[in-house]
Amino acid sequence: MKTNKNFDDEELQNRLDLAAAYHLADYYGFSDIIWNHITCKTSSKKNTFLINKFGLRYDEVTASNLVKIDVDGNIVDETPFNVNHAGFVIHSAIHMKHSDENQVVMHTHTRAGMAVAGVKEGLLPISMFATTFHKRLAYHEYEGPSLFLDERDRIVNSLGNHKAMILKNHGLLTVGKTIPAAFLRLYRLERACQVQVDAASAGTVNTLGDNIATKSGDDIDGPEGVSKDTDGLGQLEFAALMRKIDKVDSSYRD
Repeated sequence: MKTNKNFDDEELQNRLDLAAAYHLADYYGFSDIIWNHITCKTSSKKNTFLINKFGLRYDEVTASNLVKIDVDGNIVDETPFNVNHAGFVIHSAIHMKHSDENQVVMHTHTRAGMAVAGVKEGLLPISMFATTFHKRLAYHEYEGPSLFLDERDRIVNSLGNHKAMILKNHGLLTVGKTIPAAFLRLYRLERACQVQVDAASAGTVNTLGDNIATKSGDDIDGPEGVSKDTDGLGQLEFAALMRKIDKVDSSYRD
């Protein structure tokens, strides 16, 4: 890294993983010019959070230019960078609960995600990835572009104990204990939305019944599912993705 700041090992790793997540989100088409955020807790020792500098594209985010803020979006450490306070409302809603299970928040405005968010049916169990969210997906009613702090409690209530949520008429959101877990959920949710949009345009969608959709989701993400990893959900996939992005553009490490 090009910074002279003394980050402890945990914060340094979080910065590297978070910056990589921004670049990977851009690589897979999850970014929206300079908008949206991926945020994570600075470290287990601090109740502060890392966010992208406002005005940067996702592919311009680096480990050293991530900004440390509190749950109200106030910058904690002296920095020449600024943040999008209004855009942090959705993220601070989750972070203000200081949940050990939800230390990472990812929010996107992808074309497919917004398309599914804009239909009454929401996400349908018509693909393998979609079944991982069957009965495990929250919905939040649209109140506008989430500019006001009073919406935060309603966002938290809508999410409940789920790890993924569709913001109706808005976009997608996933949370996780780790950056790899939240990213894998986002990847799967986005792919499920893309498949649904493609399938609906190709013909009559084949919606799975409740029993098989539930079984499929359990077989993938259940205690003995194919996603089981002793190091935690998404760790193997994210390590592979970091190797990928290192080949494409390793500037996130700066």
